[in-house]
Amino acid sequence: MGEAVAVGAALLLGGLTGPDPASGQERLGSQLTLEQALAVALDENPALQAARNDIVVADWNVRSAYGQWVPSAGFSSGVSWQGSGEQQLGSLTTGQLGFGDQPSLWFSSYNLGLNYTVNGRTLMAPGQAKRGRDATRAQVGTQEATLRLNVTRSYLEVLRQNEALTLARQELQRAEVNLRLAQGRQVVGSGNAIDVQQAEVNVGRAQVTLLQSETLVHTSRIRLLQQMGVDLGQQPELTTNFAVTEPTWTATSLYTTALDRNPALEALRANEEASDYGVSMARSDYYPSLSFSAGWSGFTREATSTAGQEQAALLAGQERIANCEALNELVSRLADPLPQQDCSNFGTPPETLALIRARNDQFPFDFTGQPPSFSMSVSIPVFQGFSRQRGLEEAKAQRMDARHRVREQELALRADIEARLAVVRTAYESALIEERNGELANEQLRLAQERYRLGFSNFIELVEAETLKAQADRERIAAIYAYHDAVADLEAVIGTPLRNP
Repeated sequence: MGEAVAVGAALLLGGLTGPDPASGQERLGSQLTLEQALAVALDENPALQAARNDIVVADWNVRSAYGQWVPSAGFSSGVSWQGSGEQQLGSLTTGQLGFGDQPSLWFSSYNLGLNYTVNGRTLMAPGQAKRGRDATRAQVGTQEATLRLNVTRSYLEVLRQNEALTLARQELQRAEVNLRLAQGRQVVGSGNAIDVQQAEVNVGRAQVTLLQSETLVHTSRIRLLQQMGVDLGQQPELTTNFAVTEPTWTATSLYTTALDRNPALEALRANEEASDYGVSMARSDYYPSLSFSAGWSGFTREATSTAGQEQAALLAGQERIANCEALNELVSRLADPLPQQDCSNFGTPPETLALIRARNDQFPFDFTGQPPSFSMSVSIPVFQGFSRQRGLEEAKAQRMDARHRVREQELALRADIEARLAVVRTAYESALIEERNGELANEQLRLAQERYRLGFSNFIELVEAETLKAQADRERIAAIYAYHDAVADLEAVIGTPLRNP
């Protein structure tokens, strides 16, 4: 195909190594291959990184689903204060009950509870979460494939604009050569000023085309770096070459490969599997559920003053002494008196008062434990207004929808492969024809320049040959890169590279 046709060959999609620990900025040197551009883009592209965060969430969904198999535990604790004064207990007050004014009180408490519920959805939740994670990963894989295609297209666009820039420089050089030829003929008298002026106009147009080509090269580089997610100020040299080769693939073999590798089809199949599992989840609503619960708790109660309790204990002791003395007085009047009791033993000893103060000293951690509790229950659903059957039918419908989408994608794959393969073959034949046209136009320009230099033709014929040459060069480059774009599109549909580097 010649030098102009052999503008490169490389792996367009897939086959990439894992992420490099270095950042995308550090991995860009003075030269950049397509493989490097794809690797950097997969690591640095912000949109893809945001999509990959969904995988992290999906991983935690799996962990959370397994966590439902473990009993839930809760612990609570609190502190409260109650001011002094008379309190109301139901329809009576503490004063009416004989307690008088109560001191201010401090309270603290704790409560520990364990709860566990197991049912069909709980047992099947990890499987559903795993399938959801697989669907998320497949969806991210689809976005990665789209990014590979976009980076490849941007890479090809930079090469295309570089070729256009080279053509623009060649056209300017030829226009300058033609200007010198016209000026030379004017000097020897075989030319005229009109030819010189026309040549000058052509030089000006070539200069404008060159400026426009330089701008397109710059903007195409910016778009490539944007897709890669790196600093837009870098200017690496693109070194991957692409060659136009005859497409020998068959639609049948490509379709067989696409059934296993197409990212969109893989995502749809993952969704189908998740929907299929969702039907089983919906059926589990008919299964009974089992619940367990257990609890432990404790409390403290401490008065800011024990004076009232101590006074009550002292009064109780005095009352016991009075009763003892009255009893002694009574028995002393008997005909045969009984021995007298020592009434001082019935008084309130200091130890009792110390015990009252010690028992009051509870706040905040000297808890009095409450009796532990445990319960178990079994729930068997009987009738819930057809909500379970509605959920089951909805899950079945979603499963059928997913299957239809998979089938639709398989049919679309076959059609896309047939169409894109035809485009590739047409682009290949067009590139061959445009290559021959370019060679003929080049020879025609050479002859026109020689005829004009010898005075056998006028400047108009030379300009026409120059225009034909420029058009042939542009059509040749357009045909070459149309072929590469077509191959990139076909590889995106198949989901795997079709050419060797």
